Amino acid sequence: MLKGKTVLLGVTGGIAAYKAAALASALVKLHACVEVVMTKNATEFIAPLTFEQLTGNRTMIDTFDRNFVHQVEHISLAQRTDLVIIAPATANVCAKLAHGLADDMLTTTVLACKCPKLIAPAMNTNMYENPVTQDNLQLLRKYGWNVITPASGRLACGAVGAGKLPEPEDLVQYILREIALPHDLEGKTVLVTAGATQESLDPVRYLTNHSTGKMGCAIAEAAMLRGAKVILVCGAVSAKLPPFVTVVNTVSAQDMFEAVAQYAKDADFIFKAAAVADYTPTDYCDDKMKKRDGELSIPLKRTTDILAWLGENRRDGQVICGFSMETKDMVENSRAKLAKKKVDMICANNLKQDGAGFGVDTNIVTLITKDSLQELPLQSKQSVAHAILDKAMTL
Repeated sequence: MLKGKTVLLGVTGGIAAYKAAALASALVKLHACVEVVMTKNATEFIAPLTFEQLTGNRTMIDTFDRNFVHQVEHISLAQRTDLVIIAPATANVCAKLAHGLADDMLTTTVLACKCPKLIAPAMNTNMYENPVTQDNLQLLRKYGWNVITPASGRLACGAVGAGKLPEPEDLVQYILREIALPHDLEGKTVLVTAGATQESLDPVRYLTNHSTGKMGCAIAEAAMLRGAKVILVCGAVSAKLPPFVTVVNTVSAQDMFEAVAQYAKDADFIFKAAAVADYTPTDYCDDKMKKRDGELSIPLKRTTDILAWLGENRRDGQVICGFSMETKDMVENSRAKLAKKKVDMICANNLKQDGAGFGVDTNIVTLITKDSLQELPLQSKQSVAHAILDKAMTL
């Protein structure tokens, strides 16, 4: 995902420096070129050789190191860097970067970088909360740095509070959001529904379906990586929720409808990927469920048709996409749904095909619009999500 990208990882003198090794390893596994620049104090916590073994590149520490080809090394590195991340960042380095001080290889190189910059403060809680440190972090934000909020917990000094370096996998997500993909959805708002709704029959039982939310979550994550503001309205999901999106949790079809109605007016793209229960009990009361001929009889009524409501209440310029899961006559049924719901695109799949449908990590989808039909081969739901976004952006 980061092939062809160069990440400059700055490591400063804090106990959390050991986590930087795991971060470097994770980035290499994503095919990034990782250049590590350490402060002299950082080498007291972790050896430069560790990073050289992980990245395959020489770790840089000394501004005046003569062991390189004839060029101004910190300028050359700054020019080929796609993203800077300082992790961990001590209070001292935060202060120097905020005020433009450049007295070592790391601060000199970073001062010459024009690419996106992330900084992950990690220090004692009192140091982090000190007004001077907070002022410095605010100054970094003013100059375009993305300051990653530290985690809370027990610190190496024994104190409990804010100041922990986030886990490497969380830091990777910040990097992916910045440079993994072109931000062709920058400035757009994307609304996605995902998962299954639940309609209570009594305090124990409910009506639902087999949706896991994987396809909807994949669309939300893909849109986020492409720069969109994403609102994810969730029913019951077993998929991992993507980071950096606004998650709205719902239970029933009515809950989901109300959430969608609230956010739809501001959305540029809407993807209704949730599998909504079609029926709900007319009354939530045990004595309404009668046994008839040995079987349970439950009075039901239809739930709100969210996709039809979106089609009827769309604003100018909105692109609305629905999903159609069929077992036969997939294209014909989906074309009818497209016209009836008054939407722009239907993503159709046949639940009887291996690799498609609920609970799997792959999908086989046909994208249907008024004027076109595009069949996608079996691929990951992440790849399908990007294909869906690509098509939606042409409508």
